[in-house]
Amino acid sequence: MVKSTVRFSEAVMDRVEELVSGETFSSKSEFQRFAVEFVLSEIDDYEPEMLDFDDVRDDLFPDDSPHRSDEGVPEPGAEFYQIAARVRQFAIRGEIATARDLIDTHYPATDPRSLLLDDIVETYRTREQPPLPQPPHE
Repeated sequence: MVKSTVRFSEAVMDRVEELVSGETFSSKSEFQRFAVEFVLSEIDDYEPEMLDFDDVRDDLFPDDSPHRSDEGVPEPGAEFYQIAARVRQFAIRGEIATARDLIDTHYPATDPRSLLLDDIVETYRTREQPPLPQPPHE
C-alpha cells in the first residue's frame, strides 16, 4: 500500500471518529479507504480493492435506501453530483451556512458523501470566516 497524508478540518475528523467509535469501521484509515473507494466506484468503472467493501457498503446503504437500485447496487450518483454542484456554488459565493444546510438536509452525518461535501465547503471558507459551530455530540 502507498501512504498518503490528507488534511481534514477538525469538524470532519470529529464526524469520522463518531463512525469509528461505532461498529462499522475499526479505524480512521479504514473509513478513509472506504470513502475513497466508494467515491471512485460511483464516478468510474472502478472495482474496489478493500476487503469486505460490499458488506460495509450494504451496512451503510441498506437495500431499502433511496440510493440503491433494484439490483442492490448503488446507482450512478446523479443526485449526488447535482447536490455537490449546488454546495460548491453556495460555498464559492460565501454562503457557507446555506451550503451546510443543504448537505444536512440530504445526507445523515454518518454518510461518506456528507463528509466529502463538508470538506468541499471547508475548501472555500475564507480565513476571515470563523468555522461554523457544529451541533453538540451526544
